Amino acid sequence: MNSAARPVGTAANPLRIFVLSPSGVRECAQLPDAAPSDGYLWVACTQQEFESRQTELQALLLAVCGTPLVDLHISDLRNQHLPSRYDYTAQYDLLVFRRLASGHGPVVPAQRRGGPPVLRRIDTTPVGFAIFDKLLLSVHPADCGVRDVYAARLLAAASEQARGGAIGARLPASAPDLMLRIVSQMVDGYLDLRRDLSRQLDHWQAELLSPKTRFSNWTALLEARLALHTLEEISEDQRAALQAWTGAVAEWPPGATPAAQKDQDLLMVRSRDVLEHIERVVRHVYRLEQNIETTVQIHFNAQSNRTNEIMRTLTALTAIFLPLNLITGFFGMNFEFLPLVHRQTGLWWALGIMVAVGTAFVLYLWRKRFLARTGR
Repeated sequence: MNSAARPVGTAANPLRIFVLSPSGVRECAQLPDAAPSDGYLWVACTQQEFESRQTELQALLLAVCGTPLVDLHISDLRNQHLPSRYDYTAQYDLLVFRRLASGHGPVVPAQRRGGPPVLRRIDTTPVGFAIFDKLLLSVHPADCGVRDVYAARLLAAASEQARGGAIGARLPASAPDLMLRIVSQMVDGYLDLRRDLSRQLDHWQAELLSPKTRFSNWTALLEARLALHTLEEISEDQRAALQAWTGAVAEWPPGATPAAQKDQDLLMVRSRDVLEHIERVVRHVYRLEQNIETTVQIHFNAQSNRTNEIMRTLTALTAIFLPLNLITGFFGMNFEFLPLVHRQTGLWWALGIMVAVGTAFVLYLWRKRFLARTGR
């Protein structure tokens, strides 16, 4: 390292630099002027630091890797609304991968007092990677904990190695390997999100299918469906970007040595593993969308069936009382001479006829299953 190198960062560590080699990991306090002879560099900075120190970082890339970033890729790394995507040049690869924003993802569904849980809005922010042979440049949002979490893992590995632990196999062998491990850590957040989404939608499914409750929280359910659509779009972009990356790795020329070929094969295995995790998120979100659509259809079908049962019961009751109304209307006519009107037992005869007719209609409708519940 050059003693005249520029100082790095502030107390908040907006810019962190690590040297990774087979012998271990160490964090530098200064910007280097050359690549390590037996390893590679990881330069991790925030988007604000990348913008403010763009000239210095471009000079570092030119000195270490022999080429700076092109202007379009610089714009991609600074763009906070760019979807997950992959691009490349002859000297380096560029990957933008969106991660769950801190404080916005539904870590636990919020609970309304006396009401069902409410799904928080799913928000994401991009993390950009410029992958060189001897350097990995990662640009993170200011609140991104992915960088510091993985940096802590690397430093813990270095500390264990200093105590005599054999951990070389667990260290990233190259800059692409390190990038994939960081991306895998971000994908794990989406895998954890599946449980929260499932718990939320299971609650609503139980409420939609319960015959004793009247579901009215349609606004929250619509927001949940929109969140699922958003998550599906994000995951599709991630899958497309990783598929493009995996395809590019597959087209690399074979390694010059058996060790280099082994590292390349391991890189393909890790790429496919990360891609499989993303596809699991996509499949799970698709199943959740299908489940909620099916549940809503079942809910409306059940409501329609319940309405049909009510109407059938009311129709049967109307059919029972129709002849009784006819009898009472007959004896209520204003004529002098009517059967049973002037007889002392006329009332009881009329009541007996009405009871007999009503009972006969009830038995008839019961045998025809007009009064039986559906499913019996």
